[in-house]
Amino acid sequence: MTMSIPLRQPCPPGVCDCGREQLVEQPAAAQRILLLTRQEEKRLIERLEQLKDLADLHHLQSKMYQNLGIRVRISPGLNEVRTMRGIAIELDEQPGLCRKTRQSIPAAIRRGLERNPEVAFRLLDAHDLLRDA
Repeated sequence: MTMSIPLRQPCPPGVCDCGREQLVEQPAAAQRILLLTRQEEKRLIERLEQLKDLADLHHLQSKMYQNLGIRVRISPGLNEVRTMRGIAIELDEQPGLCRKTRQSIPAAIRRGLERNPEVAFRLLDAHDLLRDA
């Protein structure tokens, strides 16, 4: 008896632009994004909202890249940072990454930064924005 690994269900046609069809020709390493089922996505979002410190954020970024191939870049925006919306959170384009997931990951990180502003301050400090403060 073989156990199959649960894969994410395909989005309804015409609703999403994830490019899941492109993954058929790709090697298995590129298909690892399909391991992010809806249940696992909910767990990931909850975990991103519970950030403890900057090291925890960097750890989650590296785990998302290692396990799913999702590369997240977080940096201060081009203009003045007054709120969490001033922090730029970008995900690299990746076939198979659902449109809703591309929106929910940055939103969850922002909620985590709002819950623990010390992480946002450390992030800004890491980019030398608070050196004079």
